[in-house]
Amino acid sequence: MTLQETAREILADGRGILAADESTGTITKRFEAVGISSTEETRRRYRDLLFTTKDVEQYLGGVILYDETVRQDALDGTGMVETLRRRGIVPGIKVDAGAKDLAGFPAEKVTEGLDGLRERFAEYADLGLRFAKWRSVITVSDTLPTATAIDLNAHGQARYAALAQEAGLVPIVEPESIMDGDHGIDRSAEVTEAVLAAVVEQLRRQRVALEGVLVKTNMVVSGYGGPDQAGPDEVADRTLEVLHRTIPAAVPGIVFLSGGQDDEQATANLDAIARRGPQPWTVSFSYARALQGRPMSVWAGAEENVAAAQDAFAERLRLTGAANRGEWSPGGAA
Repeated sequence: MTLQETAREILADGRGILAADESTGTITKRFEAVGISSTEETRRRYRDLLFTTKDVEQYLGGVILYDETVRQDALDGTGMVETLRRRGIVPGIKVDAGAKDLAGFPAEKVTEGLDGLRERFAEYADLGLRFAKWRSVITVSDTLPTATAIDLNAHGQARYAALAQEAGLVPIVEPESIMDGDHGIDRSAEVTEAVLAAVVEQLRRQRVALEGVLVKTNMVVSGYGGPDQAGPDEVADRTLEVLHRTIPAAVPGIVFLSGGQDDEQATANLDAIARRGPQPWTVSFSYARALQGRPMSVWAGAEENVAAAQDAFAERLRLTGAANRGEWSPGGAA
């Protein structure tokens, strides 16, 4: 199967991607917030809960995994990767080593993890993974990001993408412009456009086949701390404007991260984008918290809550799927 075919398979039939690739540190913070002790076993049980929810394959074409999860078995003894494959879901892997402080540039980050990546990709391919993800973090303010931060992170995205394609894996490039702060939607659009344009330029310069890439990006929203918050229609229009200015039609798909949006916001904004009609690329979602927040709190680490947590996860998938078709309505109806 070609890279382009894999990319299209992931997003076929209106499906999206579950980002279940939280690092141990990140999922520990989320577990502790709802009273769950974070151990290798509780993390295994939680992810098994998600992956074995009834009919999950109707809404998910891909799941991004963390290295620990790739090496674990589901509760029935089947490997986690195989559990997904049997349900027709393409398994993927987060490969970056996290965003680290960018020396000499206060408040800015650069993503690390390129060392040894070729060898890691070879192992992941042998383990049955078919796509990968690399996230970079771009700070947004009146004066940031600097051109240096944009360029360094774009270069890293392209190096990773080239290595992924060399190994036969579809790269998801995720340059996330962080919408913390009080900036307006105009600033969000300006930065998002500059960041995406830089990534696409680096992909071309480093001979990455655009037909075998997926782009994961933030929506263009107002800074979360700002006094004026754009509604779904404005978010949809500004987001698509930026994407049309930066992402070539050769790219088969664009998926949105939920970022700091709550469940309702992430769903409403996705729905507004979908209602704009067909685009040059397949447009879908790659959510983590917007899908997992409710089921995690319902589960709370208790075996007797598994069924209720799976029901909560199924409901979030149903509503997100409706939004992805442009068929969602406020109040939770589809």
